[in-house]
Amino acid sequence: MRQLDSSIMANRCQLYGLVTLRVLIGWHFLYEGISKIINPYWSSAAYLLDSKWIFSGLAKTIVSNPNLLGISDFVNMWALTLVGASLLLGLFSRYSALVGMGFVILYFLFAPPFLGLEYSRPGEGSYIIVNKNLIEACALWVLYAFPTGHLIGLDRLLTKSESN
Repeated sequence: MRQLDSSIMANRCQLYGLVTLRVLIGWHFLYEGISKIINPYWSSAAYLLDSKWIFSGLAKTIVSNPNLLGISDFVNMWALTLVGASLLLGLFSRYSALVGMGFVILYFLFAPPFLGLEYSRPGEGSYIIVNKNLIEACALWVLYAFPTGHLIGLDRLLTKSESN
């Protein structure tokens, strides 16, 4: 019996840890999205112009075309906001984890922390290959693999209504 109790407690601890991770990443995405929406001067242009590696040509093409830049800005602002709200609430959390993972992998690929690549904007630290975007993408992969919204989140309401 004691072994069973410790197993249940470990599973609860894992569940609460995963829910906490989901909520924290959700908050991060939501904050990043809303801060871009409410700032009338925000644009992805500076980030894109500073791009290095395989997507630098695409980044320059986006910045040189006002329509593409407008689409890029709109998608960034609203996708970050919606993914953040979804993760925070545990609503469509598996899909949001995938979309969020796609975004942070793109951010990583547009500005990878590889040796020899110099960026004009100051970094948050000294990275070689692994940075916060790669770590957050992996954390979102974990949240996709172990969805928690159906246990603690609004996905639970959808699961109940589908089973009725």
